[in-house]
Amino acid sequence: MLGGQLRRMRESAGFSRADAGWQIRASESKVSRMELGRVGFKERDVSDLLELYGMGDEDERVRLMELARAANNPGWWSRYGDVLPAWFANYVGLELAATLIRTYEVMFVPGLLQTEEYARSVVQLGKSFLPEPEVDQRVALRVTRQQILTRPNPVKLWVVIDESVLYRPVGGRAVMRAQIEHLMEWSQRPNITLQVMPFTSVGYPGAGGSFSLLRFADSDLPDVVYIEHASSALYLDKIEEVDEYVAIMEGLTIAADPVSTAEGILKDALGRM
Repeated sequence: MLGGQLRRMRESAGFSRADAGWQIRASESKVSRMELGRVGFKERDVSDLLELYGMGDEDERVRLMELARAANNPGWWSRYGDVLPAWFANYVGLELAATLIRTYEVMFVPGLLQTEEYARSVVQLGKSFLPEPEVDQRVALRVTRQQILTRPNPVKLWVVIDESVLYRPVGGRAVMRAQIEHLMEWSQRPNITLQVMPFTSVGYPGAGGSFSLLRFADSDLPDVVYIEHASSALYLDKIEEVDEYVAIMEGLTIAADPVSTAEGILKDALGRM
């Protein structure tokens, strides 16, 4: 948000990024990264840029300086730094700021809808060597992230899961029963929409693996596509790339069973446990 406002002010004042860089004793590329929100902000730099751009509104100056200080404050997830890789920390921050998250999942229940026991089982899959304290931290991080669904202004979550997710015995029968019951309960919340892609559907061409689409309230922030890999993640925000995934997500919601059938599908899966 701050980067976008600085960019608009620079363009309105008729300065180049090189001009701005000279003002704050930095390179043109650093100014570009600042305007894209990809680097931290020094309060002195922001103050110097506001002076260069002719910011005369004292209230607006105070607001922007407060935004600069807020941008540099560590998020709540920083206390999980020992188990939180940098490439995922970026996502947690975006997740917190999002107003709408749309997710397609083919292997597991999405993290925002996992029970603590299910999350623990997922964390330990193929990683039985992890010490218990680290497992506890990873699970606590996942559960704490779910607060965005219950806060006063909760994020809207739209999830499409493959039907196989409901029958994959993560953690065993008891854990899966509790997880399905959890999905039945949470899918009734007004800010959560759940659809199931049935075995009988071929899905949607080009969907590939799991991904998430995040949308933000501020128009300066572009939608972001998040695709997670084993030891890294891909963030896409170019318009053409985002548009392609938006079309894929919309195709998935059409190919999946209607929202009204989700409860019946979950009950059926529960009955087979």
